[in-house]
Amino acid sequence: MNIRSYIKAALIVPLVACATIAQTPVPVEQEPHHHVVWKNGFVEVIRVVVPAGETTLFHTHSRDRVAVDLTGTMLSFQKLNGTEGQPEPSIPGDVSSHADFDAPYTHRLHNVGEKTYEVIDFEFFKRPQHPSEVAAAAVVAENPSARVYKWNLAPGGATSPHVHEHPYIVLAVTPMRLTAADGTSAIEVFKAGDFRWVNAKGPHTLANSGSSGGHFVEIEMK
Repeated sequence: MNIRSYIKAALIVPLVACATIAQTPVPVEQEPHHHVVWKNGFVEVIRVVVPAGETTLFHTHSRDRVAVDLTGTMLSFQKLNGTEGQPEPSIPGDVSSHADFDAPYTHRLHNVGEKTYEVIDFEFFKRPQHPSEVAAAAVVAENPSARVYKWNLAPGGATSPHVHEHPYIVLAVTPMRLTAADGTSAIEVFKAGDFRWVNAKGPHTLANSGSSGGHFVEIEMK
């Protein structure tokens, strides 16, 4: 081996080692762009904020989860040991549902757009032993742990009357004034990304008391 080949080989080894280290995944809670903002015995709520041009670490989701996009930008995703996918848009209010208890999912995401990407990720600690068989409204997404309902309300508009069998979360996708999440007559002011945990049964109707249209989702434990 001549001196030039020796130097080249010496340089390649550290580069390969760095690439291997970069591929080491972390639990989702340890990924720097993922911030745990609340949890109880049912669910952990993670707010994800990825500024334009930044890429998350490879991280692993190992529980059933639901994600709700809050901002619009362009993203590309990459599975561990895979290649980065083509950019695709994120749209405020888009909902995705995953059953990661069955097969933990490791990936990273790259914000290739011009705006900060924000998403709320709900990770469920356990699946129900006796899941509810009755949906409260039209289901837009579900997994073995939860169902998701989506509502778009004009000013003064209201949801249809509905009943939740189990606890649920109300998440505002847009700023809005909403009758209290437990169905009382009180008014609550939500910012985009605000959420409420509700553990109350009985029929209720949620109304938009603001002067502009509002968009929110309900995520109900099964």
